[in-house]
Amino acid sequence: MPRIAVLMACHNRRATTLSCLRALYENKLPREVAFEVFLVDDKSLDGTSDAVRSSFPNVRVISGNGSLYWNGGMRLAFAAAMSEGYDYYLWLNDDTFLYPDAVSRLLAIALEPSQIPSIAVGTTVNPRDGQPSYGGRVREGRFRPLEFRLVIPGTAPIRCDSMNGNCVLIPERIAVAVGNLDEKFVHAMGDLDYGLRAGAQGFFVQLIPGIVGTCQNHEVPATRSGSKANIRDRLRHLTGPKNLPLESWRVFTRRHGGPFWFAYWLWPYLKSILPTAFRRT
Repeated sequence: MPRIAVLMACHNRRATTLSCLRALYENKLPREVAFEVFLVDDKSLDGTSDAVRSSFPNVRVISGNGSLYWNGGMRLAFAAAMSEGYDYYLWLNDDTFLYPDAVSRLLAIALEPSQIPSIAVGTTVNPRDGQPSYGGRVREGRFRPLEFRLVIPGTAPIRCDSMNGNCVLIPERIAVAVGNLDEKFVHAMGDLDYGLRAGAQGFFVQLIPGIVGTCQNHEVPATRSGSKANIRDRLRHLTGPKNLPLESWRVFTRRHGGPFWFAYWLWPYLKSILPTAFRRT
């Protein structure tokens, strides 16, 4: 019987987390498939943990220290699940609301007979306008190796370079080979890094056909108020935990940026310090 560990992290959005779990448990799975949820509650103050335990007693709630953010919370959930061993690991953002056939469609791609295991990625759409919000990502080009665009799903699986971590199914073989999310990342970049590391080891990242659910786009702008904000405020925003912290960005650029990694690392900080000098005319 295939066993799936569903990995989630949450912080102070009780109603959203409960709605996500409700949609997950409404998924129609093959009889031989079972799943268990590992939810890291990063010290929520709104009663999320108690509400989850009351409504979904089978969910394993793990307490965080309040400073884990997405990458840290998912690392903790991943580690707990991997210590027991599962056939698949499903990353699921707590603000992603799956359609009833989402997990079975992810499994259909992951279970396809192939010599090379694949990470199966699902595309979500914004609930207001139906436009794709998260999913598979491909590099913009040879000279822009650290810029990724969202791939629009088709009628067949599409090979991608990496992915957003909102809805991702990872087979055990890949999880064992690649390991956990890297602790060097705080909130962002950990998912992109994971997909790139998997690709470097010869595994595939595949975007499944169609849409798996809804999730509002919450990407944080790299700049704040342009040249109107002072340098200190711009740098504080850019190097914040949800953007490009200095060390996290250094690790990411050095690992995936090639021989010009240092220039890629420095570029966004230069633009933040001197926004008018790099403004397009």
